[in-house]
Amino acid sequence: MAIIPNPHKTTGFLGWIDDRFPATKLWKDHLSEYYAPKNFNFWYYFGSLALLVLVNQLITGIVLAMAYKPGAETSFDSVQYIMRDVSWGWLIRYLHAAGASAFFLVVYLHMFRGILYGSHRKPRELVWIFGALIFLVLMAEGFCGYVLPWGNMSYWGAQVILSLFGTIPYIGHGLQVWIQGDYTPADATINRLFSLHVVALPFVLVGLVIAHLIALHEVGSNNPDGIEIKKKKDPTTHIPLDGIPFHPYYTVKDIVGVTVFLILFSAVIFFAPEGGGYVLEKPNFMPANPQVTPDEIAPSWYFCVFYAMLRAVPSAFGTQIWGVIVMFAAVLILFFLPWLDRSPVKSIRYKGPIFKVAVVIFALDFLMLSYLGMHKPSPLFTAMARFGTFYYFLFFLGMPIYTRIDKTKPEPERVTA
Repeated sequence: MAIIPNPHKTTGFLGWIDDRFPATKLWKDHLSEYYAPKNFNFWYYFGSLALLVLVNQLITGIVLAMAYKPGAETSFDSVQYIMRDVSWGWLIRYLHAAGASAFFLVVYLHMFRGILYGSHRKPRELVWIFGALIFLVLMAEGFCGYVLPWGNMSYWGAQVILSLFGTIPYIGHGLQVWIQGDYTPADATINRLFSLHVVALPFVLVGLVIAHLIALHEVGSNNPDGIEIKKKKDPTTHIPLDGIPFHPYYTVKDIVGVTVFLILFSAVIFFAPEGGGYVLEKPNFMPANPQVTPDEIAPSWYFCVFYAMLRAVPSAFGTQIWGVIVMFAAVLILFFLPWLDRSPVKSIRYKGPIFKVAVVIFALDFLMLSYLGMHKPSPLFTAMARFGTFYYFLFFLGMPIYTRIDKTKPEPERVTA
């Protein structure tokens, strides 16, 4: 019996690779034959932009690590050496510093889009959990990188954040000293954070991103209508009727988003690299000095919403343990979102007025807490931060109730243009 050759089998050099590594299969499964909903909108740019910024951070971080010398006596000077003497060092440093802010910006918008369109709902619970883990690791990565320049704000920021571990009852002080490697942030602290920043956390981050994408492509992408395109397939080809190949349609579309992003990103790099003091804080242009406290000790803008929550909770028995619990709970509650949302529909397009009002207030509340975390506390700001913290948790913890009683619209059978 004659063997009929497979007409789809690759030949030549690519065929040699495919016999040993599934290059063509990966290309088809995740790009050319991965069918995504045809109604993606502006909000779906931020996933690919997050991947772009991750690549930027990895490449620029490797280049910076070649000239950076971790140590209490060398870190600050090595950054100045990079800025002044290394060829294009100033550009690499600005790309990395501004890239950190850009990373958090696109991730926040990417997560907000997930809340709007129900990307955390069944069958994408694991996709959301991987995303929340990415956010958690990204926060640790951002903190480590923030300390490494060893400017005055870096030092005091490390002092404040690492002291939070000391609030844990019984083991807190020992844990803080173990993490720091000393009784105060010093040479050992920088070496430990440098190791985490350039070796351990990037490996974990890249691994989680890969897991996030694999889980996404296994269940398929969500869309602004929140309906499953796999339910309506062509009876002959079994291709979703409302799906189009990710490549070339969305790869080309993403290039448009990347172009706009790079224009704005380049404008920051070349015309406002300090970002008005939000990308590179003014106290960080002075070397670390344990004797001189900055006028305002505040973390980078992307942590300020959680910092405002920390300060909003009053100290009890001389310790900030309850503030620390609230701050960490604000991040951990994101992991439970897939089971808190009980609405019969996924997308905000078909949810009722209660959810729409709640999510708008939540967005404004998030911005308000970010602003409050950047400024010195006052009686008015503290009261606003307490209200903002209360609403932040109310939005999530009240979700099982108000999403269930909210009046929704029926979802369409097919995606809408």
